[in-house]
Order: sequence, then structure tokens, then C-alpha cells
Amino acid sequence: MQSARARRVIKRSVPAVAAAVAATLLLAGCGTGGPGATHDRGSSADASPVVDIDCAGKSQVPGSGSTAQQNVMKYWIDQYQRACPGVQIAYNPLGSGAGAAQFLRGATAFGGSDSALKPEEVELSKQTCTGGRAINLPMAGGPIAVGYNLPGVDDLVLDAPTLAGIFDTRITTWDAPQIRALNPDAELPSTRIRPVHRSDDSGTTQNLQAYLTGAAPAAWPYPAEKSWQARGGGSANGSSGVVSEVNSSYGSIGYFELSFAASSHVPTVRIDTGAAEPVAPSPESASAGIAAARVTGQGKDMSLKFRYGHSAAGAYPIVLVTYEIVCDKGNRAATLPALKSFLTYTASDEGQQALTRIHYAPLPDTVATQVRQTVQSLS
Repeated sequence: MQSARARRVIKRSVPAVAAAVAATLLLAGCGTGGPGATHDRGSSADASPVVDIDCAGKSQVPGSGSTAQQNVMKYWIDQYQRACPGVQIAYNPLGSGAGAAQFLRGATAFGGSDSALKPEEVELSKQTCTGGRAINLPMAGGPIAVGYNLPGVDDLVLDAPTLAGIFDTRITTWDAPQIRALNPDAELPSTRIRPVHRSDDSGTTQNLQAYLTGAAPAAWPYPAEKSWQARGGGSANGSSGVVSEVNSSYGSIGYFELSFAASSHVPTVRIDTGAAEPVAPSPESASAGIAAARVTGQGKDMSLKFRYGHSAAGAYPIVLVTYEIVCDKGNRAATLPALKSFLTYTASDEGQQALTRIHYAPLPDTVATQVRQTVQSLS
């Protein structure tokens, strides 16, 4: 085993965490894999105390998909390739829909998605996964932040019915009675609201719509699809596009993974769930929300199902788990050892412990352990 793979241990200094994350974010879009693709970068910045990785032989592993996992994927690839310079991982953040489609037609070794594959997609995957099928492996969690551009309003509270009305363009001004009732002390302007949604098929969109459908079914009569279902509003491609639109347009509101809000300094909404206090998005509050999820996948598939509309104290309700889509059997022989090595690292204690520092929520220990076991069984 040791002759085929080299175990590498790299020690790092904890104080340099922020530098590593900043360097990682600035390098988005470098390389040759397309806009936003993530590649080996050879940066000297440190990031975590110890990375202990069982490296595979020289290989290239292409992946694409979810923009919600874009920032954490950059971090993981940077750490992994410092330990295993012979392996090149390339991740192109095209959106969950495109990532699943590319994997299903055999263009990538893994796909990233914020929603599990549908039964018809699993059936289609049998053409790519010779002798097997595609499975969903949860790899990181996080809150879907609702960010807004309203200078002078530093603390904004909304609930599910009000969010539904805003994104469905039925609530059109910031001083609407529904918003004033939730923010009695705020000086709300009469500015028109400009909701911004994803233009591409997106797991983040699907998870937001699943929350609105589950928590406010009377106010959001649309299905939880990857494509946007409501009417009106502006649109932009990818989480980076939505956060850019919100950041540059007064009166706008949109949704994206928390790391995008943090890196762009966009204020975020606290959600009134009916508990004692409205809840702000954070890794900790998202973990509390994810704790209510249960594994519903069959066999090696680890799809999770959320319970929306609950009012547990401190639990942020708009959460997602982002998956890596792989074959349980029939993975490419040329990329399988490196794929298993990389995913074992991302699901490891080292790979998960850093997530809160970059605004993601680690997997529960029981789930992470099961993911590692499943990764080792891939063939």
C-alpha cells in the first residue's frame, strides 16, 4: 500500500488561517478549466494545524457543479494539493444543474450539487457508472444567507411568509406593512424592492424554495425545483453573480451561501422562525438546523431530508447540504485512487474542522464517518 501511495503530513500555523482563506478566494478563476475553475496553486499560505493525507499516484481529477461549495472546494483543493502535488483536482463552479449534467454524461469524475439526484437522473447514471449507479455523498453544510442592500438598516428581520411575498414580487416596497411589523424600530424607506434570483439551475435555489414551500406553503405555491419558479425580479448567474447584483443595486435582496455574503460584506437577514429570537445565519446556527435532517438514501446513497418550519431555538432554518456525486461502482480506473484519496480528506476530521472558519457547517460526526466508509468502498 505504501509503495502505491505516499502519506504526507504537513504542519501549519493556526494564526495564518485568515491569510490562507483570503489567498484562496483571490485565486478564483485562475487556471485553464473555465471561469472560476479551481486548480493546484502552490501558495505558501498556511491554513490548518495538521493535514494527514494518504496520497494517490499522479492523476488529474475533474469535477464541476455547485457554486455554494465553490469556496470550500478551493480551500480543500489547496490543502490537498500541498500534501499531494502529484494529483491535480480541478473544480469548475458552473451550478448544481450543470455539475450533475456533466457528471451524468461522463465529462467529470465527480459532480457537486446542493440537491440530491432525482430518480430519473439516478437511472440515467447507470449508463456512465458501468455496473453501478450514481450516489450522493454529503460533504459540507451551510446556511443560505438572504442578503440585502439597504444602507441605514443594519438589522433586518423577515419571516417565511414575508420572504415568499418579496421573492414573488407581491411585497414591493421596503416600508410594506409586513416588513414594518417585523422591524418596528427600523427606519424603513419607501424604496422599491428588487429581488434577485439565480438564472441558472441551482441547488441553492432548490433549497430556498424547499424552505419557502415547507415553512410558508400558503404564500409560496411553487415546487422546489433547481430552476426559479416565481415571477418577476432580477436574475444573475451563480452565487457570485447574485451577490454582485445585490451589492451594486440599492434596494435589492438575494440569496447565496454565507461565505459569499461574508467576503462581499453584504448584510444578511435574521429569520423569525417563531422561536424566542430571530436567528442569524452562521455555521453554528446552520449546524443546529442540519441536525434535524435524516438520511433517506438507499444503499450507499446518503441523501438527506430536511424538516422545515420547526422553531427550535438558535436553529437557522434555510440550510443546505452540498453533495459530491460519484459512482458507487464503475468509476474510471485512471481517477479512482485520487478521487477516493481526495474525498477521504474532505470528509476527514482535518477537512471538516476548518469549515466554520470559512463560513460552512461541518457534517455531524456520525454522517462524516459513514461518508468516509462509503468512499473507501467505491470501485
